[in-house]
Amino acid sequence: MDEIKNKDDYNPDIVTLSDDDGKEYTFEVLDAIETDMGRYLAMLPIYDNPQDQLNDSGELVIVKVGEEDGGEYYYEIEDDDEYETVADAFVERLEDFFEIDNQ
Repeated sequence: MDEIKNKDDYNPDIVTLSDDDGKEYTFEVLDAIETDMGRYLAMLPIYDNPQDQLNDSGELVIVKVGEEDGGEYYYEIEDDDEYETVADAFVERLEDFFEIDNQ
């Protein structure tokens, strides 16, 4: 028998990242993939102010996951070809669940 989950059982995976100036940003992790190039996360920003959410472009934030001293860290993908390959993979996986403009 299939297990039916109550909608209240949804617990999003939330991460907080800091930029070089120490400013913090909060994201909801939508998906994770692992390829021969590494492990990646697709995330959307979370805002305290609802107006900021409405003004957001809705563009996925994609980061590469690295490990150092037993801990995880996230960094920007600097190689354009690597970014495009990973972004295309996320769009393909997520387009059935979200309205994605992949132009």
